[in-house]
Amino acid sequence: MPDLSDLPRKATLRAALLNRRRSLPAPSLEDASARVVAELATLVRRQGPACVAGYVPVGAEPGGPGLPDALAGMLSPEGRVLLPVVLPDLDLDWAVYHGPYSLTPGPHGLREPSGRRLGPDSIATAEMVVVPAVAVDVRGARLGRGGGSYDRALARVPPETLVVALLHDGEVVEEVPDEPHDRRVGAVITPGHGLVMLPA
Repeated sequence: MPDLSDLPRKATLRAALLNRRRSLPAPSLEDASARVVAELATLVRRQGPACVAGYVPVGAEPGGPGLPDALAGMLSPEGRVLLPVVLPDLDLDWAVYHGPYSLTPGPHGLREPSGRRLGPDSIATAEMVVVPAVAVDVRGARLGRGGGSYDRALARVPPETLVVALLHDGEVVEEVPDEPHDRRVGAVITPGHGLVMLPA
């Protein structure tokens, strides 16, 4: 059961940070995305995962719309990128990314892979998980957009799997209200500070 006293705090923080993102000029967004993707590439090549779960950024989300292609290019030819498919109950299914032409319009303005669905539990096969976030605090608690999709998905990820959130500068905050069952992220990448590993 969520702590209802935290809901207004979450909503206020989420609204402020999303408004700030919307005000970022296009050149700044492009530069920020390029820096974030370059840092992510260094991490992926160092870790050497065969399977990465990612997402398709929308609007001003860090990483830009080309993030799935960039992720695919970081892996070996046999590697695979899993992308989320939003289910009617807002849980996430997953499918393998097969290039930009394999993406189709999904709910909430998202683009989703059109291939065979692998099931919600398939995220557990990823050796690294790259997630969107509105903010992450210094303990690794993640603030999303409020639908709970990633809360459920991350509960299926093995504890030893590295979960990385992509953020803009200023989105690592002192505290995000969270629940004991929430899965924290293990690292964040921002344009200005690069990769920051967080306490386990």
